[in-house]
Amino acid sequence: VQLQACGGGLVQAGGSLRLSCAASGSIPGDALMAWYRKTPGKQRELVATFTSAGNTYYRDFVRGRFTLSRDTLQNTAYLQMNNLKPEDSGIYYCYLSDTFGQGTQVTVSS
Repeated sequence: VQLQACGGGLVQAGGSLRLSCAASGSIPGDALMAWYRKTPGKQRELVATFTSAGNTYYRDFVRGRFTLSRDTLQNTAYLQMNNLKPEDSGIYYCYLSDTFGQGTQVTVSS
């Protein structure tokens, strides 16, 4: 599996960004895409994921602000991030089938 993430950037607090992650290669049929992030001083942590029940799960610190979506025909997932906060700054990684993408930097200024 190869993952290509993009969409990061610099935004002011309260602003929005949309990350995308395109998957290619041999993708297991039951694989579920997720987003992780590495923020300063913390280990990489789960942000949001699709679930096997066909739903989405969000960590408390992003619930209500971030939204997962996907285009199954294009094997692409999106993370819409609204009302961004400085503490959301970090490197965001998409994840699929035991593989992390290269990461995309998100910086939120106060």
